[in-house]
Amino acid sequence: QVQLVESGGGLVQAGGSLRLSCVASRSIFSINAMGWYRQAPGKQRELVAFITRGGSPIYAGSVKGRFTISRDNAKNTVYLQMNSLKPEDTAVYYCSADARPSYSSGSFYPTFWGQGTQVTVSS
Repeated sequence: QVQLVESGGGLVQAGGSLRLSCVASRSIFSINAMGWYRQAPGKQRELVAFITRGGSPIYAGSVKGRFTISRDNAKNTVYLQMNSLKPEDTAVYYCSADARPSYSSGSFYPTFWGQGTQVTVSS
């Protein structure tokens, strides 16, 4: 089991930046991959980015070049640096962890979720 707690959401103007943090209740060193999803009102939850245990990041096309995911194993924390924010980035952002015992390299199927943090980008 792992509990995930997000922070760092808020209201920002278009073009601004935010950094989300996700603190895990135990060491993330052995977790296969950590990532972020988001869900806008009336839309399905979508993958934003994930990072493997080896530190390789994968991004959705809509955020590539603007968002950066990173992990600090010593702090049991995953970050999502969001720059050049757009109104369409407005959503609840969820931290997630893929801790499947049988893991396929490069995949990401979360088994644990945080409660989410709201990000609102005004135009």
